[in-house]
Amino acid sequence: MSALGFAWKIDPDDLLHVLYFVAIVAEAMTAALAAGRRQMDWVGVALLGAITALGGGSVRDVLLGRYPLSWVEHPSYLLITGGAALATIVIARHMHHLRRLFLFLDAVGLVVFTIIGCNVAIGLGMPVVIVLAAGMITGCAGGVLRDILCTEVPLLFRAELYATVSIVTGGLYLGGRWLGLPHDLVMLGAMCLGLALRLLALRFGWSMPKFVYTESLH
Repeated sequence: MSALGFAWKIDPDDLLHVLYFVAIVAEAMTAALAAGRRQMDWVGVALLGAITALGGGSVRDVLLGRYPLSWVEHPSYLLITGGAALATIVIARHMHHLRRLFLFLDAVGLVVFTIIGCNVAIGLGMPVVIVLAAGMITGCAGGVLRDILCTEVPLLFRAELYATVSIVTGGLYLGGRWLGLPHDLVMLGAMCLGLALRLLALRFGWSMPKFVYTESLH
């Protein structure tokens, strides 16, 4: 209880909602930089920003048969992500100073999207494997679409710990729910541990083993 007589309490669901908006803005802005490197026009910048930020949830919903899609139900999401991408054009020259911040926000977005994707699949009564897949798709598919449109090998398919972090986050979340632990504690704990794993992977260069095949067939 504060001196003014108000009890301050953060609702984890509200926190998840706020982090979702932070994440889609960050994803749209990083996508705008990728568009700039490919010398896209302003329409391309806005589209790539929206596709990257909202693509994971859209792919998930299409695969699970869940309609309407989030950006159809909430058209403001298109304005937010497209606007954030266009705003990046104005501040692009200063973005290199914020590289670490955006890496952090990207990691936050990955775990937040994963939990949201898991919750959607759980709400549809899907089995565990599909729940985990839905979480990973929500967390990673937007970046895959961005990289494909920019003609790059998607980050998901490289050795870097990205999809693995999503799977670990989803697994911790489902494991905590199965054990009957308090939902809010499980959700926050899974996100924090997933975020820590992603940040440690970035810091120490942790990666998955690579498959390298160079032998000629002739």
